[in-house]
Amino acid sequence: MENHLRAELISWLREAPELAPINAIEEEAPVRASAPWLGIAASASTDWGAKERPGREVRIALELESRADEPDADGPLVSAIERRVLDLPPFHNSFELASVRLLRARSEEREGNLRGALLEFRFRIFTPQT
Repeated sequence: MENHLRAELISWLREAPELAPINAIEEEAPVRASAPWLGIAASASTDWGAKERPGREVRIALELESRADEPDADGPLVSAIERRVLDLPPFHNSFELASVRLLRARSEEREGNLRGALLEFRFRIFTPQT
Protein backbone atom coordinates (compact mmCIF):
# COMPACT_ATOMS: atom_id res chain seq x y z
CA MET A 1 0.00 0.00 0.00
CA GLU A 2 2.90 2.35 0.68
CA ASN A 3 3.91 2.42 -2.99
CA HIS A 4 0.34 3.13 -4.08
CA LEU A 5 0.14 6.01 -1.61
CA ARG A 6 3.45 7.43 -2.86
CA ALA A 7 2.24 7.33 -6.48
CA GLU A 8 -1.13 8.90 -5.66
CA LEU A 9 0.51 11.63 -3.59
CA ILE A 10 2.94 12.58 -6.38
CA SER A 11 0.10 12.64 -8.91
CA TRP A 12 -2.04 14.77 -6.55
CA LEU A 13 0.80 17.25 -6.04
CA ARG A 14 1.52 17.50 -9.78
CA GLU A 15 -2.13 18.41 -10.47
CA ALA A 16 -2.11 21.39 -8.09
CA PRO A 17 -2.16 24.75 -9.91
CA GLU A 18 -0.73 26.46 -6.82
CA LEU A 19 2.39 24.28 -7.15
CA ALA A 20 3.00 25.27 -10.78
CA PRO A 21 6.15 27.25 -9.85
CA ILE A 22 7.85 23.93 -8.94
CA ASN A 23 9.96 22.72 -11.88
CA ALA A 24 9.79 19.02 -11.01
CA ILE A 25 7.67 16.94 -8.63
CA GLU A 26 9.16 13.45 -8.50
CA GLU A 27 9.05 10.33 -6.38
CA GLU A 28 12.70 10.90 -5.50
CA ALA A 29 15.13 13.79 -5.84
CA PRO A 30 15.17 14.50 -9.58
CA VAL A 31 18.35 13.68 -11.46
CA ARG A 32 18.12 16.84 -13.52
CA ALA A 33 15.95 19.72 -12.42
CA SER A 34 16.67 23.27 -11.46
CA ALA A 35 15.30 24.61 -8.21
CA PRO A 36 12.61 24.66 -7.09
CA TRP A 37 11.92 20.94 -7.13
CA LEU A 38 10.00 18.62 -4.81
CA GLY A 39 10.64 14.94 -4.15
CA ILE A 40 10.02 12.21 -1.63
CA ALA A 41 13.10 12.11 0.59
CA ALA A 42 12.06 8.98 2.52
CA SER A 43 9.11 6.83 3.46
CA ALA A 44 8.45 3.98 5.85
CA SER A 45 5.39 2.04 6.90
CA THR A 46 4.26 -0.03 9.86
CA ASP A 47 1.27 -2.23 10.50
CA TRP A 48 -1.82 -0.31 11.51
CA GLY A 49 -5.53 -0.90 11.20
CA ALA A 50 -8.75 -1.73 12.93
CA LYS A 51 -10.21 -5.05 14.03
CA GLU A 52 -11.89 -5.69 10.70
CA ARG A 53 -9.76 -3.43 8.46
CA PRO A 54 -6.06 -4.02 7.85
CA GLY A 55 -3.98 -0.99 7.08
CA ARG A 56 -0.67 0.78 7.35
CA GLU A 57 0.74 3.86 8.99
CA VAL A 58 3.01 5.45 6.40
CA ARG A 59 5.42 8.27 7.07
CA ILE A 60 6.52 10.26 4.06
CA ALA A 61 9.07 13.06 4.09
CA LEU A 62 8.90 15.54 1.20
CA GLU A 63 11.92 17.65 0.34
CA LEU A 64 11.64 21.01 -1.39
CA GLU A 65 14.81 22.53 -2.76
CA SER A 66 14.52 26.17 -3.74
CA ARG A 67 16.78 29.07 -4.56
CA ALA A 68 16.36 32.24 -2.49
CA ASP A 69 18.25 35.04 -0.81
CA GLU A 70 15.78 35.49 2.03
CA PRO A 71 15.14 32.80 4.67
CA ASP A 72 11.36 33.05 4.33
CA ALA A 73 11.16 33.41 0.54
CA ASP A 74 9.90 29.84 0.02
CA GLY A 75 7.41 30.08 2.91
CA PRO A 76 4.33 30.49 0.67
CA LEU A 77 5.37 27.51 -1.45
CA VAL A 78 5.99 25.34 1.64
CA SER A 79 2.55 26.33 2.97
CA ALA A 80 0.93 25.46 -0.37
CA ILE A 81 2.59 22.02 -0.34
CA GLU A 82 1.39 21.38 3.20
CA ARG A 83 -2.20 22.40 2.40
CA ARG A 84 -2.23 20.25 -0.74
CA VAL A 85 -0.96 17.15 1.08
CA LEU A 86 -3.50 17.60 3.88
CA ASP A 87 -6.27 17.84 1.23
CA LEU A 88 -5.47 14.45 -0.35
CA PRO A 89 -8.86 12.83 -1.10
CA PRO A 90 -9.76 9.83 1.10
CA PHE A 91 -10.82 7.26 -1.50
CA HIS A 92 -8.46 5.60 -3.98
CA ASN A 93 -8.51 2.28 -5.86
CA SER A 94 -5.80 0.67 -3.75
CA PHE A 95 -6.33 2.30 -0.33
CA GLU A 96 -8.58 4.52 1.79
CA LEU A 97 -7.07 7.41 3.66
CA ALA A 98 -8.13 7.42 7.31
CA SER A 99 -6.04 10.44 8.33
CA VAL A 100 -3.09 12.59 7.36
CA ARG A 101 -1.11 14.80 9.71
CA LEU A 102 1.96 16.99 9.48
CA LEU A 103 4.49 15.62 11.99
CA ARG A 104 7.40 18.01 11.59
CA ALA A 105 9.02 20.46 9.27
CA ARG A 106 12.50 21.89 9.05
CA SER A 107 14.32 24.34 6.86
CA GLU A 108 17.97 24.90 6.10
CA GLU A 109 20.28 27.08 4.10
CA ARG A 110 22.42 25.19 1.61
CA GLU A 111 25.48 25.94 -0.45
CA GLY A 112 25.05 27.94 -3.66
CA ASN A 113 22.14 30.11 -2.50
CA LEU A 114 19.90 27.04 -2.17
CA ARG A 115 17.38 26.41 0.58
CA GLY A 116 15.95 23.09 1.69
CA ALA A 117 12.67 22.37 3.41
CA LEU A 118 11.66 18.96 4.72
CA LEU A 119 8.04 18.19 5.54
CA GLU A 120 7.20 14.88 7.22
CA PHE A 121 3.64 13.58 7.18
CA ARG A 122 1.91 10.60 8.76
CA PHE A 123 -0.73 8.86 6.68
CA ARG A 124 -3.00 6.19 8.14
CA ILE A 125 -4.51 4.12 5.36
CA PHE A 126 -6.83 1.13 5.14
CA THR A 127 -7.08 -1.51 2.47
CA PRO A 128 -10.12 -0.63 0.35
CA GLN A 129 -13.44 -2.19 1.28
CA THR A 130 -14.71 -4.69 -1.25
